[in-house]
Amino acid sequence: MEPLAERMRPRSLDDYVGQAHLVGPGGVLRRAIELGRLPSLILWGPPGTGKTTLARIIAHSLDCPFFALSAISSGVKEVRDTIEKAQKQRFFDRPAPILFIDEIHRFSKAQQDSLLGAVERGVVTLIGATTENPSFEVIPALLSRCQVYVLEPLGREQLQQLLERALAQDVVLRHLDVELKEYEALLRYSGGDARRLYNALELVCAQAQPGTPLVITDERVREAVQHQTILFDKGGEQHYDLASAFIKSIRGSDPNAAVYWLARMIEGGEDLKFIARRLVISAAEDVGLANPNALLMATTAAQAALQVGLPEARIILSQAAIYLAASPKSNSAYEAINKAQAAVRQYGAVPVPLHLRNAPTSLMKQLGYAKDYRYPHEFEDHFSVQEYLPKGLEGSSFYRPAENAHEQRLADYLRRLWKEKYEY
Repeated sequence: MEPLAERMRPRSLDDYVGQAHLVGPGGVLRRAIELGRLPSLILWGPPGTGKTTLARIIAHSLDCPFFALSAISSGVKEVRDTIEKAQKQRFFDRPAPILFIDEIHRFSKAQQDSLLGAVERGVVTLIGATTENPSFEVIPALLSRCQVYVLEPLGREQLQQLLERALAQDVVLRHLDVELKEYEALLRYSGGDARRLYNALELVCAQAQPGTPLVITDERVREAVQHQTILFDKGGEQHYDLASAFIKSIRGSDPNAAVYWLARMIEGGEDLKFIARRLVISAAEDVGLANPNALLMATTAAQAALQVGLPEARIILSQAAIYLAASPKSNSAYEAINKAQAAVRQYGAVPVPLHLRNAPTSLMKQLGYAKDYRYPHEFEDHFSVQEYLPKGLEGSSFYRPAENAHEQRLADYLRRLWKEKYEY
């Protein structure tokens, strides 16, 4: 028999639980479905939030052919074969066939490129499902042709609704004498993932004996659910929460907590590339110029971890996490680029001063390009006072050294060169 999660899969929008901002009354996707004008789209969110189910419901609602591929097992040939099949079922009086690609973030660039032509010509309406940020995992050319919709983890009330619905409607569970006395353990183990919730409920209900009432308590759930369910896996809601706790522990200079959250992610099967990327970002954003070696450590650790793989990669990642957490902290580089980008947005494309422009032709020289530029290496200390910011932004201050030993040395150096211009 099919698992409970499959037996309880919704067949219509009215049965679909969650994502009211998309498919509830007035939701953007519901309106598109009702109008029969569905764009190609990417559904981004943690597993168990209904991405596959929603794609199937959309195809059923629009009464159009539905083709599904998994990025794990499908290559360019399978994509092209499926597009060819879809093209044969493309009729002018019906919506385009839907091509659903699960875990589209696992597609290579070549695989994603193979989708472009069919999406552009309207041969198929693409629905991609991903647990990863599509800005990083989907090629720009394909992403620009799709709307991105974010699916949220299911909330407590929605998860309770799913539990009660399963006990009342499922062809197996509705014949059992089950009392759901306590919810907390089931909800906690689910992590906002409906599939994990159903799996846990099914495990508990497997203990039911004919003619004997089964009272579901938190203690009974803890006894029934295996250790692996307690551990976070990368598909659940905590994918985001654990990553946040990991980075905040590093930022807060707590190596013990950083290693603990790292262990949680590793034990849950988190992608090494995801962890490594977070370490590199934290090295630049949170440690920054207080310890410039941190970025070198994080980058080298990321490369080494991906090269050797697990289980040894855990040692490399642990070393990097401890080093970053134990390093002095500064977000001055992060703040500086934020301020500089804000100035760009405020003042627009201010012309580059003439003395800072290159002059590779005689015409450019006649127009004053590079005129009066002072080549720093020709002066004492390899420095010459001149203005490097464009007109209207002279004197702007974007970088402010933080109170740490390394940046205070930088501040002293800048003050010695620029005098009052770099007085902080």
